Amino acid sequence: MDVKILEMTDTKAKFVVSNATPEIANSLRRVLIAEIPKMAIETVEFHLGEIQGGANNENEEYESVSSLFDEIIAHRMGLIPIPTDPKTNVFKKDCTCGGEGCPLCTIMYKIDKKGPCDVYSGDLEPLGDPNLKVKDELIPIVRLGNRQAILAYAFAELGTGQRHAKFQVTSGVGYKYGPKVKIDEKKCDQGATCVAACPRKVFAKEGNKVKVAHEDACMLCYSCIKACKSKAITVEGDETKFVFTFETDGSLTAVDTLQIALGILEKKFDEFRELVSALEGAA
Repeated sequence: MDVKILEMTDTKAKFVVSNATPEIANSLRRVLIAEIPKMAIETVEFHLGEIQGGANNENEEYESVSSLFDEIIAHRMGLIPIPTDPKTNVFKKDCTCGGEGCPLCTIMYKIDKKGPCDVYSGDLEPLGDPNLKVKDELIPIVRLGNRQAILAYAFAELGTGQRHAKFQVTSGVGYKYGPKVKIDEKKCDQGATCVAACPRKVFAKEGNKVKVAHEDACMLCYSCIKACKSKAITVEGDETKFVFTFETDGSLTAVDTLQIALGILEKKFDEFRELVSALEGAA
């Protein structure tokens, strides 16, 4: 299996997997969706009762209430993308702290806001490493009215999409067959109608000949076939080549996500190979 990167940004990836099968391509898709470890807020502890102090007067009293139930606020906080370090973060069940919570398996945030104001994801302050500040700071959480306040501590831990959707790193994961575009030179009248008809500029005229210039750009729309009067063009999907696209929520970069997915897939294949070998040895 070979991987060729076509586009890679912090949150978006487009790449080609070749010398593969549909089964392998679908396995990679499923790993990208459900098996990439990600930090997400799992527990929120709200302060109940009155809260003292305000921006203008320390003696001001605020009520720890809002227009939403605490459960709804906690749910919204759980969906906020939390920065994840794949090299240091570990699952609580595998941590040396025994699951009690430590910097390796748990990230602690504090939110302390007094109304009237809008509370956003950027108001979550990490207790410890400032680099764990939420990157997308404009995700709305709740609107506080006059004399309303929120004081809470949130605890993020590692999980995967198999456990809950809030641990899902990627969205829009999909793939299509890579295109195979050919021109039969014996039939081609070199009229170049396909050059103008193709919306992705797959074809180009070089001298007096029409050639396939950007095969990977083809989206299998077959506009070229409809435009070609000499029926010289064939376009079909390559069942050994797949064009993948996906986006991340920002908790992990796209390149880290892809590397982790390929590592998980390789480990699964190795484990399956060992099981098959054991069965053959037993027989």
